[in-house]
Amino acid sequence: MTRKYSGYFLFGLTALGLLAALPARAQPYPSRPVKIIVPTPAGGPVDVMARLLANALPAVLGQNVIVENRAGAGNTLGSKVAAAADPDGYTLLVSAASGLIMSPMVYKSAGYDENSFAPIALVAETPQVLVAHPAAPFNSVAELVAYAKANPGKLNYSTGGAGTLPHLTAELFKQLCGADIVHVPYKGGGPALTDVVAGQIHMTFDTVGTSVQFIRDSRLKPLAVSNPTRIAELPDVPTMPELGYPSISTGAWVAILAPLGTPPAIIARLNEATNDALKSAAMKEPLARLGAQARGGAPDDLARHMKTEHDKWGPIVAKLGLKEE
Repeated sequence: MTRKYSGYFLFGLTALGLLAALPARAQPYPSRPVKIIVPTPAGGPVDVMARLLANALPAVLGQNVIVENRAGAGNTLGSKVAAAADPDGYTLLVSAASGLIMSPMVYKSAGYDENSFAPIALVAETPQVLVAHPAAPFNSVAELVAYAKANPGKLNYSTGGAGTLPHLTAELFKQLCGADIVHVPYKGGGPALTDVVAGQIHMTFDTVGTSVQFIRDSRLKPLAVSNPTRIAELPDVPTMPELGYPSISTGAWVAILAPLGTPPAIIARLNEATNDALKSAAMKEPLARLGAQARGGAPDDLARHMKTEHDKWGPIVAKLGLKEE
């Protein structure tokens, strides 16, 4: 082969190589499965919401979405892993206020806060309910307070860890009513609720969605919901504001986020997909059965919401002097 034709041949190979590489570079996001990290154990409220979202997103994104539970240390372990992941849109975080806003205030070694993530969308919100084991020696909030004051340190309550929303809500309740009730932290909301159902723990604050079936089966008794108004799922259960605790009216919310630095185009794609998934029957009906309300919205809406939550809970954490347990 002459040098002239040899040069053409090499040029042709180079051109073919470049053409072969173009489709891979031009592949739209996502071109492979997406992973959602959940910083709580399987079975808890955040995990349930994440799995509903993971089941609905493939129809919109065109790729499978898998859930990976990384629980521990008040939701900080999984959150830290998600914050450190490559900002390429293939590792996301689904978290609640507990792990995203509150735990970093309590766990000084958390290594992240809400500003470590790029907001995608608020997924859903559901009220909390104060539930107790049926054999607990009280049947109302007033009886609970009276018993706790007469028997300081004998009652206990469980949570998914220090700094979680149920923990802060319970500590605020204790401060307001002047009762001595012992905190028993677990590695996630699922185990914390399980031991109340089993009678190992007296009570807990839990989301309505994960407690309502236990309430209907008479395996838990509801005392009050932390919501401004009564809810359709538990119409006979009074609200905390009704009972004289107006500052205990916060619901639990769940959001989806990406590592900081994720390209805006990918954030926009994920936001659109999340909002579309929330409108689908695959999410609307299960969320309604859980007593949760779909939220959605723009990334900026979630950013503002997180700032409001940070500003609300920061002074409470400081006042209560909460520390790692």
